[in-house]
Amino acid sequence: MPALKPTDFYAEVLWLGRVADSVEDLRAEPLDEMALGFAGVEGECHSGLTRASCSRVLAQHPRGTEIANSRQLSILSAEELEEVAEAIGVEEFDPAWVGASVILRGLPDFSHLPPSSRLQSDSGATIVIDMQNRPCVLPGRVIEKVHPGVGKAFKDAAVGKRGVVGWVEREGILQVGDILRLHVPDQRIWSALEEARGQ
Repeated sequence: MPALKPTDFYAEVLWLGRVADSVEDLRAEPLDEMALGFAGVEGECHSGLTRASCSRVLAQHPRGTEIANSRQLSILSAEELEEVAEAIGVEEFDPAWVGASVILRGLPDFSHLPPSSRLQSDSGATIVIDMQNRPCVLPGRVIEKVHPGVGKAFKDAAVGKRGVVGWVEREGILQVGDILRLHVPDQRIWSALEEARGQ
């Protein structure tokens, strides 16, 4: 029995980008197409089969521990970025500011898609969604350089709208204009989830 269910939800690839060195400059370089390999995107600072653990997983691993890399790609929703732009008072939000890999349009409530969902192109290239990305101060610093006085507002405005991170399950080429189909895990939500979260 299949573990993943193809849906009738689709998204268009509006923008692709690559960050060479997020420490030096978080801004992404726009691309027309992106070669997805099992280690991610060549020349991308977040690529690799493994990565050093960071603050997001301190409850599981000491900082700097080598772990599997489930954060090869940063994928965001154009609709949610438009909401963030409105909240911080910016007319147009440049995806490069947040170090985006992929900007999509067409999937509702994008940042809350179920973990382990797949985004698959007609070519077969497939990205696995690991989990929701969390806002941080780094994009705010980039935004501040472009729009002085605005950058500090980004982190709060982006809560629940920062997109998702993912990794490559099947290699292939992504291009601006491609249509990705959403596949979701064929299971109900865990009955003890709220209790486990302590809510």
